[in-house]
Amino acid sequence: MRVLVVGSGGREHALCWSIAASPLCDALFCAPGNAGIAEEAICADVAANDIDGLLALCRAERIDFVVVGPETPLVLGLVDRLESQGIAAFGPTAAAAALEGSKGFTKELCAKYGIPTAPFRRFHDAGAAKDYVRQRGVPLVVKADGLAAGKGVTVPQDIPATLAAIDLTQRFGADFVLEEILIGEEASFFALVDGKDALPLASAQDHKRVGEGDTGPNTGGMGAYSPAPCLTPALEEQVMARIIKPTVAAMAAEGRPYKGVLYAGLMLTEEGAQLIEYNVRFGDPECQVLLPRLKSDLLPALIAARDGVLENFDLRWHEEFALCVVLAAKGYPGEVARGSEICGLAEAAACDPLVQIFHAGTKRIGDKLVADGGRVLNVVARGKTVAEAQARAYAVVDRIQWPEGFCRRDIGWRAL
Repeated sequence: MRVLVVGSGGREHALCWSIAASPLCDALFCAPGNAGIAEEAICADVAANDIDGLLALCRAERIDFVVVGPETPLVLGLVDRLESQGIAAFGPTAAAAALEGSKGFTKELCAKYGIPTAPFRRFHDAGAAKDYVRQRGVPLVVKADGLAAGKGVTVPQDIPATLAAIDLTQRFGADFVLEEILIGEEASFFALVDGKDALPLASAQDHKRVGEGDTGPNTGGMGAYSPAPCLTPALEEQVMARIIKPTVAAMAAEGRPYKGVLYAGLMLTEEGAQLIEYNVRFGDPECQVLLPRLKSDLLPALIAARDGVLENFDLRWHEEFALCVVLAAKGYPGEVARGSEICGLAEAAACDPLVQIFHAGTKRIGDKLVADGGRVLNVVARGKTVAEAQARAYAVVDRIQWPEGFCRRDIGWRAL
C-alpha cells in the first residue's frame, strides 16, 4: 500500500514513524514534511492546504491511502475531494469537520442532543454580544467560531476586558461564542470513529501556556503526557457513554456521519466530565505521546475507521506513561528567528532506547539541521511512572545543542 501523510509538524512525524513500521505500508510519502519526516518518508513540496496540488501528487505517486494530519485541509474538504477521485482517505468530510471548524455548530449540536457542555450563547453581531455581557456579567469565555490556530479563546476577568476580547476575536471571523466557565481539571480523550462505531484510544493532558506553572500566553502546546491519571477508567467509560457515542449518533442523525479521529477536550467537574470543544484530528503534541504507547499496528485501525468496520476492532497499548517536551525557538509564541543550527541530535537520540525525537519545525541546509518554525522539536520518553518518563525526556533534552531554543522544565507537574 502506498500511503501519503499530509502535514509538516511533530504530529505528522509521529504518524509517519508509526505508519512506516506497518507491514502494510510499501511506500510512504509526506506533504510537505520536515527534516525529521524525511528520514521516514519521501517528502513532497506540496502545502497541506493545496487541495489541487495534493490531488495531483496522489495521482502522480499512485497513492492508495491518505492520512490527513492538520485541521485546515479537513475543513476545506480535502477528504471529500480525494474520495470523489477514488482515493481512500482517513479523516472527516468538510460537513463533519464542522465539529472543529465551527464552535457554534458544536455547541448547538450538544444542546440539541443533550451532550454535557457549558451553557453558551452564539452571536453573529458584536453589538448584541456586548449588550449580553453588560447584562449577564462576567466571567465569560470568549471563543472565535471558526479556526483560529489555537489563538481564538480568551478568558477575560472583567467587563472592559471582555468587551475588548470580543473586538479582538472578530479578526478570526464575524461569528463567536460566549460561554460560562467550567471549573475542574482539563484532560483530552481520543477515539477512532467509523461513522457509526467509536473505538476508544487513550487520554492525555497537555500544557498550553508558554511559561512554567502554566503562566504566560497560550501556545500550540509546550508538552504533554499520556495517559492522564485524572481520567480514571470509570470516567473514560462516562466520556464514551455521555459524550463520544452520543456525538457519533448525533452527527449521523444530522446527515454528517463522522469518520476519523475524534479529539474531545474535557473539563472534569464535580458533575462529571463535560465537553469543552472538539478537534477533528490528532492533537499536537498529544499524538506524539499516544503513538509511542501503541503496541498495535496503527495503519489497519485507520483503514478500518475509513471503511466503517471498527466494530470488534481492538488495540493493544504499552502500560507505561509517555511524556513529551517541546523545544521551541526563543520568542515563541511570538515572532521567532529561523535558521539557527541544531547540533547533537543523533547522539542525544541514541542515548536512550525509550526516547524518540520527533521534528516539528526543522529543515536541512546542506549538512546542517536548522530551526524552521516556532515549535521545533518534540522529545518523547516512556517510563513506568510520569516521573520516570519526565527524567528520561529531560536527560535527552539536555544533550541537544541549540542555544537559540528553550523549553518548559515542568512538563508533567500536574500528575506529579
